[in-house]
Amino acid sequence: MTKKIQAIRGMHDILPAESPLWQRLEAAVGQVFVQYGYQQIRLPILETTALFKRSIGEVTDIVEKEMYTFEDRNGDSLSLRPEGTAGCVRAGLEHGLFHNQTQRLWYQGPMFRHERPQKGRYRQFHQIGVECFGVPGPAIEAEQILMTRRIWSALGLLDGLSLQINTLGTAQERADYRAQLVDYFSAHQAELDEDSQRRLHTNPLRILDSKNPQMQALNDAAPKLLDHLGDDSRAHFERLQALLEDAGISYEVNPRLGRGLDYYCHTVFEWVTRDLGAQGTVCAGGRFDGLVTQLGGRETPAVGFAMGLERLILLMQQQQQAQFDADLYLISQGDAAEQAIFQLAEAIRDQYPDLQTRVHCGGGSLKSQFKRADKSGARLALIVGEDELDNNRVGLKFLREDRPQETLNLSEVIDFLGRYTANARAES
Repeated sequence: MTKKIQAIRGMHDILPAESPLWQRLEAAVGQVFVQYGYQQIRLPILETTALFKRSIGEVTDIVEKEMYTFEDRNGDSLSLRPEGTAGCVRAGLEHGLFHNQTQRLWYQGPMFRHERPQKGRYRQFHQIGVECFGVPGPAIEAEQILMTRRIWSALGLLDGLSLQINTLGTAQERADYRAQLVDYFSAHQAELDEDSQRRLHTNPLRILDSKNPQMQALNDAAPKLLDHLGDDSRAHFERLQALLEDAGISYEVNPRLGRGLDYYCHTVFEWVTRDLGAQGTVCAGGRFDGLVTQLGGRETPAVGFAMGLERLILLMQQQQQAQFDADLYLISQGDAAEQAIFQLAEAIRDQYPDLQTRVHCGGGSLKSQFKRADKSGARLALIVGEDELDNNRVGLKFLREDRPQETLNLSEVIDFLGRYTANARAES
């Protein structure tokens, strides 16, 4: 017996019943980006492995354990992208987008990491990312946080999310702090878990990110970077907080919030939820002024964020947000009526492009067609049979309301639908 072919572990199909939520999410996010003047950049899924080694770092978990890396037929080492920032910077450098310019960019698509699949975390996962280049100072950081809040509001998720912020200071401040962390954790080495033992001398800031409950007390007692900042870094962080407070954004300063990558500096932030268990971060961002230089460009201020779409979809599903069903289902009986219903459907789509207008295809009895109409979730079925065709009329059956079936002149249908759908959506 031939073995059944299935999807690769950690890589999931998005089925038709799920796609409407994805479409709503993507449309809402795209509209907010337009409001804030961000332009879309479309990036390759494959990049040279060297790009991620130089940007993320060879001693990070992503590069050491999680990347999908292989040699192509020319012997070049390529990797499926594990995140989008490095590719965005590579594209900006390659095409001269950064020098003496300001760029507000966004991208979306699949990313790939070979880690243990669990709720909200897959080996192929989807992100929408934003990067702004050429703008120093905390104002642009505050604007990006405002932009994310507007997205949550548009998706109906704002009440379930909270904002955490922190500062990583400058590279020198962080280097001094890193040495203090090594001293502190070395004195408690017997209490470190396996991951923290491995990170102690390579990436000690990542120890503070540990989700292991047994590490929390040790991390809480660790030295705080906030206590070792210079005047300029303090002023930067205080200005950000003032801007957020003026905008009415609640936040928590989380001194353990970090990134663990050398090119990050000053502000980092995360939007988190308690509704997804351990995988509570749905959006993470921060300033990364050092990355363009690290990849061979000139010093360029940069700040950005990325949001995980799978986790946002889980939140939307938990809130039982409205299903995106058909608005109208068109039914016919007989060849001539089928031709008329096709013409009517096209006229409706011309007039009301936002309506989902579904025409029954494939024949069948009226009873079976009504079953399909009901299953589609449509509010209204439009019917053209022989009698309706002879009298230039259309039947209307209300599928979600206790109302008797009606008939209208064909010329009245377009105007009726405008009034009906406006009222229906106002009530929903």
